[in-house]
Amino acid sequence: MTATPRTTSPTASHMTSPTPPGGPSGGRRAPLRRADGATLACFFLVALILIPARQVLRGLPISLTVHDILGVGILLCWLLAHFSTRLGVAKGPNPVRRSIFVFATVLLFSYGYTSFRYLPNDELNSSDHMLIVMVGYIGIALGVCDGVRGRERLDLVLKTVAVSGAVISFIGALQFLFVFDLTEFMRVPLLRPTTEEELERVIERGSLLRVASTTGHPIEFGVVSAMILPLAVHYAHRAQAAGRGAVRWWVCAGLVASGLMWSVSRSAVLAALAVGAVLFLGWSNRRRIRMLVAAVVALALTKVLVPGLLGTFYELFANVGRDDSISYRTHDYDNAVVEISRHPWLGRGIGTWYAPKHQIFDNQYILTAVESGLIGVATFFGLFVVAQYALVRVRLLASGDEQTRDLALALSAALITPLVGSATFDLLSFPMVSGLSFALLGAAGALLRAVRERGGVPADAAARGGMAVPPAREAPTGAAPSAGATA
Repeated sequence: MTATPRTTSPTASHMTSPTPPGGPSGGRRAPLRRADGATLACFFLVALILIPARQVLRGLPISLTVHDILGVGILLCWLLAHFSTRLGVAKGPNPVRRSIFVFATVLLFSYGYTSFRYLPNDELNSSDHMLIVMVGYIGIALGVCDGVRGRERLDLVLKTVAVSGAVISFIGALQFLFVFDLTEFMRVPLLRPTTEEELERVIERGSLLRVASTTGHPIEFGVVSAMILPLAVHYAHRAQAAGRGAVRWWVCAGLVASGLMWSVSRSAVLAALAVGAVLFLGWSNRRRIRMLVAAVVALALTKVLVPGLLGTFYELFANVGRDDSISYRTHDYDNAVVEISRHPWLGRGIGTWYAPKHQIFDNQYILTAVESGLIGVATFFGLFVVAQYALVRVRLLASGDEQTRDLALALSAALITPLVGSATFDLLSFPMVSGLSFALLGAAGALLRAVRERGGVPADAAARGGMAVPPAREAPTGAAPSAGATA
């Protein structure tokens, strides 16, 4: 038995309301869009970026943040949605999702291996806490990868990141320029600070201040700003090409870039250089020249408006051989080698190497090798390698779509930041940069899927119907129904 070919998606009828009499402008409001994976991702990202770090939920035996709970909830929604074919969660192969599965499997093996043997109570509790946190990060990665359908919804998620980055850079500017800490007034009901020391947002470095905005540390603030900057620049270029709203996006990009300066961080500079290198490889010569001119103007303004700031950055690199912070970071590497040799493959346990009980390694690769073993390092590094592969595939598949190619380039630049930052500080110990890294991993997978689906339907077709499954391709008029239309 064959069914009559349809001209609309079988799910579209219950996803959107019919057009009101007189057309869409017939005096009635447009139908509201149903909440979907992009909606949940935006809630997570706003909680992650705008709620000051180290504010945790009251009444829990362990310290969990709002975004930790949202991440676990998103993972549960993702899992339940896969039991249905009508909730719109993406199915089918995706390299980013596979890499996340491998990472999660190794994480669970490491946790099980170390929990099976004896651990002191404090280390076991820390390992339990870290497992919950990592489950939340995995949840947002899978939620964005499979739950954000189409370019329109992915743009919503990434624009939320860019605007939130501008907001926290503005908060950082108030801290740096006026020593006014707005986060003191951003106390969220039902949340409490972990410790007063961790809530310190302004730190002195020489004659200048280092500020953290809503993040946990100035290093994290600078690296997060470097990660968000290419996204803000992408949407500024897109708005300029469209001829509308470009000024607000350039202001947004300028604010995000200023966060690099307010952090006074060596890691932020290295991350920004890596981001710039990736962007310059993919940009046209005309855009390269414009951005170089903009960078020179920005540095000149910084020199005039904030005397001594550029000199401080110069000293950070000129005195590397005599910098106490560098020697502090590297003096305990011999101890790391000993620890890794004791449990080389699956490590001593996630979350079990923490301060002040143990000497912290300001290097995520070394810390991961200690806690999750060499296999853990390989899978962690592989997450970002696979994401870069997916974004290269996007640029090849979308050869005729410059906007999509540019978005892939921006995501590639953003995701180079965790690879560089993991070599200069313990990245997974800082919630904002960790959560944002996993969210952008999911965005790489979502963009690849959107470009692949464009061969059958427009990439934003699913977005117009919430989380609707992309419709089957319509049979040509007068032709026999395709095999997909048979019942």
